[in-house]
Amino acid sequence: MTGPADHPFVSAVRPLVDAMGGELIAPDRARDDDVVLSWEGRAVVAVRLPDISASLDHILADLGRRHGVPLSALDRKTKQGIVRALEQRGAFTVRHGVETVASALGVSRFTVYNYLNREKDAERPEPRRPA
Repeated sequence: MTGPADHPFVSAVRPLVDAMGGELIAPDRARDDDVVLSWEGRAVVAVRLPDISASLDHILADLGRRHGVPLSALDRKTKQGIVRALEQRGAFTVRHGVETVASALGVSRFTVYNYLNREKDAERPEPRRPA
């Protein structure tokens, strides 16, 4: 980024922007769809948000780094937890989201749907039986 990269506000928001796969840019380079952030009434930095599908790829790469191994090498329970977390973040509303996640986890689309359905079944209350 060109501009006040050493401003404390920029330092504060950088981890968030990095986590979502965004880009910090100088406010004077901002486009209409960028988010300009101000500090004490002065534009300090602009955030260029990533394309939604690129954001999913970024999230998956970050998960791989956090786990220290390729996602496909994780055990089933961990993969189920990842699918649950990704669903909460809206990953499956993205076109080809299931396919992208399945590929990263080294499983089939059918398996991802099974993980999603298993989670929904667990959330559903048990039907009451007549006494």
